[in-house]
Amino acid sequence: MVVIVAAVTRGRDGGRVWLGIDLGTQGVRAVAVDAAGTVAGAGQARLRQDLRDGPRHEQDPAEWWTATCAAVRGALDGLRGRPVAAVAVDSTSGTLVVQDPHGLPVGPGWMYDDTRAAARVPAVQEAGASVWTALGYRMQAAWALPRLVELCATGAVPAGHTVVHQADHVVARLAGRPVATDTSHALKTGYDLLADRWPADVLDRLGVDPAVLPDVVVPGTRIATVSAAAAAACGLTAGTPVVAGMTDGCAAQVATGALAPGRWCSALGTTLVLKGATPDLVRDPVGGVYCHRNPDGGWLPGGASNVGAGVLSRALPGVDPGSLTTPPGVPAGATYPLVGLGERFPFTDPAFAGFDVGGPATPTAAETFARVAHGVAFVEKLAFDTLAGLGADVSGPVVATGGTSRNDWWTQLRADVLGRQVCVPEQAGSAFGAAILAAAPPGQLARTAATMVRLRATFDPHPGRTDLADGYARLRTELAARHPCAWQ
Repeated sequence: MVVIVAAVTRGRDGGRVWLGIDLGTQGVRAVAVDAAGTVAGAGQARLRQDLRDGPRHEQDPAEWWTATCAAVRGALDGLRGRPVAAVAVDSTSGTLVVQDPHGLPVGPGWMYDDTRAAARVPAVQEAGASVWTALGYRMQAAWALPRLVELCATGAVPAGHTVVHQADHVVARLAGRPVATDTSHALKTGYDLLADRWPADVLDRLGVDPAVLPDVVVPGTRIATVSAAAAAACGLTAGTPVVAGMTDGCAAQVATGALAPGRWCSALGTTLVLKGATPDLVRDPVGGVYCHRNPDGGWLPGGASNVGAGVLSRALPGVDPGSLTTPPGVPAGATYPLVGLGERFPFTDPAFAGFDVGGPATPTAAETFARVAHGVAFVEKLAFDTLAGLGADVSGPVVATGGTSRNDWWTQLRADVLGRQVCVPEQAGSAFGAAILAAAPPGQLARTAATMVRLRATFDPHPGRTDLADGYARLRTELAARHPCAWQ
């Protein structure tokens, strides 16, 4: 059953708004949000300088700043003088830049998926194995710590300079000086979230002076105010508070309100990303799940699968997944619709190939969509079952975001397969989540999100769908035959 939730107009808390800035791969987005969760102003600007060459992926940090200024001015244009109470910035996870003592960039930004430091991963993993094991993850080629080691080893960090994350750098431009980073961005740079410190002994073994890294605070901590020079550039009022941000993925989770134990968000677009909240650290021995610290206390575990609607863009080019429906009934056989080669979660295997067995030899568009939609829904359930097996509470409702959440038929199917309520928010996206973070008093992020996140619709599961249980069992049987070590 689907229930459409009507928007409600609420008070404006004296007209104040909070500004969230999202530094994405292709552009910068800024949104101003009031206490009721209404977007009062929005702006965006494209990033045009993007260098990709094999493992290299660089951007120009100077353009991050000019695009931020353009996006912020666009958001402010809609406010009609309403005051901005605070600002928070999120950015791509693992993106680094070398910064001088004044907070200005030295060299290009090394982006989150730049893998030029891949050869350093074994040494990084070995040097900090006890720390990474305690935290429940393994170092990866696209994480920031191998890049940091590469920068230091190649002389790219002059004396007195620091290596900071993308959001840290933009906030430094807002403040006119270097600022602290946050525990969210620091995770992939090797910050010890249990000891709450940079692991100096590990960094020493890797040839990294801890002095090149910024101080670390909890997301939402006030770390700066907007300088007069930045105010002139971007239109914000000088003295506006700036709080520590978080990664784009964590900010997107905040935008769903899935911050209390048992509640999860599931972003289904090209691929599938699950994020939730738990009181205890969730450790995955194969590294498919890793946990951020929850600013309210506890942990924010997440995992990302390579299944998703991206398969449809190849199988049904030019077709909008949001517009597709399919006749009732569960397709025969089983489908594991991987976007490409390799899987990350609910199991990890870089060589795993997806499969589609037991279906028609020449399926129609509707049949293709049905097989992909059911396959994704079954893998989503498999992922939640895996999380439960790792000790996570997955009993609560699921908030669905991503492009496919516009397809009510598919969202209802996901609710039926999961056997729990699935909700679709009115607003989504990292910039909206960053605005909620800017609005939240210390220790009250979940409570603040609960007042600012509105739902567009809720989907309750239909009882008695034994046909779906049979389809899920077929997927697990086929998967176990192909990859018995990954799924028992």
